[in-house]
Amino acid sequence: MAEFFADVSPIRFEGPDTDSELAYRVYDPDRVVLGKRMEDQLRIAVCYWHSFAWPGSDIFGAGTFDRPWNDEGRDPIDAAKQKADAAFEFISKLGVPYFCFHDVDLSPQGDTFAETRANLEQMVDYAADHMKATGTKLLWGTANVFSHPRFAAGASTNPDPEVFAYAAAQVKNAIDATHRLGGENYVLWGGREGYETLLNTRMGQESDQFARFLHMVVDYKKSIGFEGTLLIEPKPQEPTKHQYDYDCATVHGFLERYDLVGELFVNIEVNHATLSGHSFHHEVAYSVDNGIFGSIDANRGDPQNGWDTDQFPNSVEEMSLAMYEIMRAGGFTTGGFNFDTKLRRQSMARDDLFHGHIGGIDTLAQSLLVAERLIEDGTLEAARNERYAGWSGVLGEEIMGGTVDLPALEKRVTAGDIDPEPVSGRQEQLENLINRTLWRTVE
Repeated sequence: MAEFFADVSPIRFEGPDTDSELAYRVYDPDRVVLGKRMEDQLRIAVCYWHSFAWPGSDIFGAGTFDRPWNDEGRDPIDAAKQKADAAFEFISKLGVPYFCFHDVDLSPQGDTFAETRANLEQMVDYAADHMKATGTKLLWGTANVFSHPRFAAGASTNPDPEVFAYAAAQVKNAIDATHRLGGENYVLWGGREGYETLLNTRMGQESDQFARFLHMVVDYKKSIGFEGTLLIEPKPQEPTKHQYDYDCATVHGFLERYDLVGELFVNIEVNHATLSGHSFHHEVAYSVDNGIFGSIDANRGDPQNGWDTDQFPNSVEEMSLAMYEIMRAGGFTTGGFNFDTKLRRQSMARDDLFHGHIGGIDTLAQSLLVAERLIEDGTLEAARNERYAGWSGVLGEEIMGGTVDLPALEKRVTAGDIDPEPVSGRQEQLENLINRTLWRTVE
């Protein structure tokens, strides 16, 4: 079998003083952080689609990447096998434990649905052999029910029930593939579950359809004994004007409304968080505090570009604040950090794929060390506890316990028993604490 990255040796941890560009400076898989090996805390995955299926094209230009399996005229199965050869060679040399895929990334579509299913089954077997040989595991699988023109008006939210049925069949097969490969999660990536204009849309009907679809997925998962976690990926306007899964709070409300809490959790993408008008930190904290946190798509956007640019993460400040929330809650269970990231179109060299991932992985590793310091120092959590200490007192317990009502509180305030003075939130002091922690070097 030919090597696609023959000039690259396996990537190793060499420490912050290494001169090698193809080495980890911070990511040391065996380093124990907060009671676990760094590899087990971060649970890093490589995405199949941007890294191996995307040719480097955009709406103004053709693909720029050297991806021979994408060449026209290739036998589809032979091309898919070469893609898998390159993908598992890359993942093995990068030295990370997981990968993620869409069904159409892994295998080619056939002339009929039956052919497409047979192709997927064949490629699942081929991927399984690679996984066994390399020790690579599957973080999650998903179905692409958004690219084909039949899904222009959505999949489960489509006004045509036959499209709903087709999407259901495709998702069923993708769940089967994920289950066969030992996937630890399955993602419902609703890329077109939204609307372009209300002039031709019944929002209530489409929401009910979406919920029915999710209940069918939950039922099927249980019927086949799939023990992985079901995840929804929140997103704002991508690609429709309005998405029903806009952000974590929207998804949470949807799950509550349709009795799906505890059945589905969220896979949060950094770039989606910022496009929805939130910080990544906010979306993680919301999902953790409301019991819907699942997994992460690690990337970043460009603040001067209002679109999903999916760049490799390089901000320790952005990542460390979210990492703190994840780790203070005990870390991942079945989730992890998937690099849902794209090279820039001008990064055409084969080893650019290594450079992008190495930088992103070191960013995650450094962010984990910052989170560890913040947790072990305890100052940030102590400041939060002090700020809300009153709610553990008599008055706070009476209010939250329901033993006082509005007239009772008004009576106390009128009598002068309650006359609060404003208290500083000390935002700048806490920001300084974060900066001092970021400035410390890797030990």
